Amino acid sequence: MMPFRIRPGRVTALLLSTVLVAGGLTGCSLLSPFTTCEGTEALMRELESLPLLASPPPGATPPTKSDAVFSECADDSGDAYLTAGRTYVYAGTRQEVLDHYGKAAEADGWRYEPNPLPAMRQFDSCFTKGGDGEAKELWVSFVTADRLTEFYGPDAVLEFTTGAGFEITVGADVEGTRTSCWGP
Repeated sequence: MMPFRIRPGRVTALLLSTVLVAGGLTGCSLLSPFTTCEGTEALMRELESLPLLASPPPGATPPTKSDAVFSECADDSGDAYLTAGRTYVYAGTRQEVLDHYGKAAEADGWRYEPNPLPAMRQFDSCFTKGGDGEAKELWVSFVTADRLTEFYGPDAVLEFTTGAGFEITVGADVEGTRTSCWGP
C-alpha cells in the first residue's frame, strides 16, 4: 500500500484556506480588506496644515463664537477617510469665494472637477490633486443657517447674518487612493 502524501505547497494552501474560511464563518478575519484610522496622525497633520485652508479671501474671518477648525478620521464605512477644514464668515459674494479658491487651488497644482449634475449642489466647487498613494480632494461649500445651528449652535447663526458662511475642506482616504469629487 502506498503512503498518503501531500506536497508541501499544497499543505500551505490548504492551511491558509482553512484559516480564511474559519475566520469568515466566525466573523473574524486575518486579512481585512478595510482600513482604519489607526496610525493616520501624520496624514492628518499634513491635511490640517495645507496652506489653502488658512488662506481665505481678504476680509474673511473665522467665526468667533464657534470652533472654526475641524478635522476627523471616519472609518465607520469600513474604509478610513480623513477630512480637515475651516469655516469662515465673509461679507462678499459666493462668486468671490469661488474665484479666490479657484485661482489659489490652480496655482498650488489642484485640478478643478466640474460638477456633472449641477442640480446636485452639495459642494459648490471641488478640486483634486495627486495620484494614487497621495490623492486628495478639496471642496469649497457654502454653509446654510440650518447647518450652522446643527454643528455650531444657535448663537453661531447670528454671526453669519452679516455675510455668507463657507467651509473649505480637504480630504483623503488613508491609502491615498485616487477618487473623483462626484463619484465613480
